[in-house]
Amino acid sequence: MSEGVRTSTAAGEPAIDAVTSWLADQGVEVTAPLTIALITGGRSNLTYRLTDGAGRQWVLRRPPLAGVVQSAHDVLREHRIMAALAGSGVPVPAMVGSCADPEVIGAPFFVMDNVEGVVLLNQDLAEAQLPPEARVPFGEAIVDALARLHDVAPAAVGLADLGAGTDYVGRQLTRWQTQLERLGVEQSPLMESVWHRLRAGLAPQRRTTIAHGDYRPGNVITDGTGQIRAILDWELCTIGDPLADLGWLVAYWATSDDDPLPFPVPTRAAGFVPREKLIERYATVTGTDVSDIGVYIAFALWRLAAIVAGVNARTRKGAYGDAAPPPGEVEPDERVRRLVQAAHDAAVSAGR
Repeated sequence: MSEGVRTSTAAGEPAIDAVTSWLADQGVEVTAPLTIALITGGRSNLTYRLTDGAGRQWVLRRPPLAGVVQSAHDVLREHRIMAALAGSGVPVPAMVGSCADPEVIGAPFFVMDNVEGVVLLNQDLAEAQLPPEARVPFGEAIVDALARLHDVAPAAVGLADLGAGTDYVGRQLTRWQTQLERLGVEQSPLMESVWHRLRAGLAPQRRTTIAHGDYRPGNVITDGTGQIRAILDWELCTIGDPLADLGWLVAYWATSDDDPLPFPVPTRAAGFVPREKLIERYATVTGTDVSDIGVYIAFALWRLAAIVAGVNARTRKGAYGDAAPPPGEVEPDERVRRLVQAAHDAAVSAGR
């Protein structure tokens, strides 16, 4: 992957000797010296690139050091999902193995092969690393990869027990509302109003499939032609409503500077297809009725607001240490306000 990396000496960095020994136990040949570098980006599971003296590379994932939510940071579950999807047509990295014993590096972890390519975390990376002629194909490919995931029968790959499946959006609304209450987040009247609108106006769940849960440009690796080489970050994957994945992708897909999303969006670079084209392609490829997609977009935006509000609350409690926003980044509470307003507008547009 071509995300920014830094050599990490922070607490929680896996010990080189322990990782080297574990890799050897998996039958992996490692040429000394092995180096470990933290791949930066977010407060998700910690991700490290391992590089040996011969230039071979792997990626190690472990839970964060603080603010762990077991259901969201279960790396062994994440490993299980990607291992199950190998050979299914869904692009995932090859798994090396997993370790449940926290004594090895201080936490459970897994290791997978490194996949070369570009992760589009923001507009600057998109403009620098994805050629203009690859941006339309990228939009098509990211939808096609999602369609392949939704075409996999959970039972056929041993994932039938991954989640409840039915009433996915309703359960998500309850889950995130409960989480906000547990964290003591004081919601605005508008945020509460949008929650009630969505609860009262849920679209019927027409299909039940494997749902990635966080499907967006920043969680896939693409090559120079726009094709998808791997889908990453399966922490929130479950059995659910596939249109929730499409709504999440569309919510993250902005092609103009006046879009309300208050964070870096790679698709603001020139040449990406508009949101409507993503929806049309998904409908064509899968044969799915997408007439209620506006509800799912509204839900995605409200859920984003809930996630940001939760992160704000944990930050104030010191869960992430010194976590001041980078220069030029929208202030956290303003992020929530903008996302809630966008969710409200989307819900109204969808007739809810």
